[in-house]
Amino acid sequence: MNQLPELPERDLPPARHRLLKEHLMTEIRRTAPTASAPNPSRWRRPALVAAAAVAVVATLTVAVPSGEPAPAASKEAVALLEDIALAAERAEAPTGVRDDQFVYIKSKGGWTVHRGDDVPAKLQPVHQREVWLSVDGSQEGMLHAPYDRADHEPLEKQTPGIPSNTNYRHLQTLPTEPDRMYEWLNRVSEGSDSKDEANFVLVGDLARESLMPPEQAAALYRAAAKIRGVFVVDDAVDAAGRHGIAVARVDDGERVELIFDKKTKEFLGEREVAVEDLPWGFEKGEVTGRFAVLERAVVDKRGQRP
Repeated sequence: MNQLPELPERDLPPARHRLLKEHLMTEIRRTAPTASAPNPSRWRRPALVAAAAVAVVATLTVAVPSGEPAPAASKEAVALLEDIALAAERAEAPTGVRDDQFVYIKSKGGWTVHRGDDVPAKLQPVHQREVWLSVDGSQEGMLHAPYDRADHEPLEKQTPGIPSNTNYRHLQTLPTEPDRMYEWLNRVSEGSDSKDEANFVLVGDLARESLMPPEQAAALYRAAAKIRGVFVVDDAVDAAGRHGIAVARVDDGERVELIFDKKTKEFLGEREVAVEDLPWGFEKGEVTGRFAVLERAVVDKRGQRP
């Protein structure tokens, strides 16, 4: 009898808090899930090891003593995020989007799962995932991720009025000015004692599994340049094997990398790498998670593919 894959809703990572509570497709990072909301991802991932996986970091990663603020984002990170923002502004916004449509996102990834203190965490194999998200949040979405035993599984509609909602219509109402976007991040991000960490994770969640309008996307990346502790990784690899350049941040012994195409500055995916030996079983230099966006589109029906 074939062994069934481990269920990520039971085997959650020892780190990373789920930031967008109303959005079931966002990733759970370091806390246990609720019984009523199985988590398809924020995955902890299958372990790719060391040598080939270790990125070339453009600026030194300095360990900040507990209680001391991280340094301001590096000059290289600020310049890269400005280039990413300019590319986002030039991106073609979808036209004629109707409230009854769905944002379709196809991705692949694998993250760390952790069964308990006495069992070492391990990285999932890379597996495919598709989600359909209601444009205005008023309809149930859908998740198709066979590895997670989710076969076109319905996902809750979003509760109106939640500031962290990620439906397209709500994202269109977010600030287009970087300072105001930064204020919004500070107001709605959660899940960490460090507001800088929570803000950076929220930026990644929005880049990963939503459809950001161009003006709001540009403001988001310029706001990200205000997050302390952000630096550049010159060469990072996503779950599809694509090489890109990343803006990154270190917290709790892991470097979280948001990866962009070096030429187009389009978001490719994410990678997490241990920067020290971790108590749940990973050694310094090992990849603890990776993700890649493969396709993003607007479709007419839940379950329809472009």
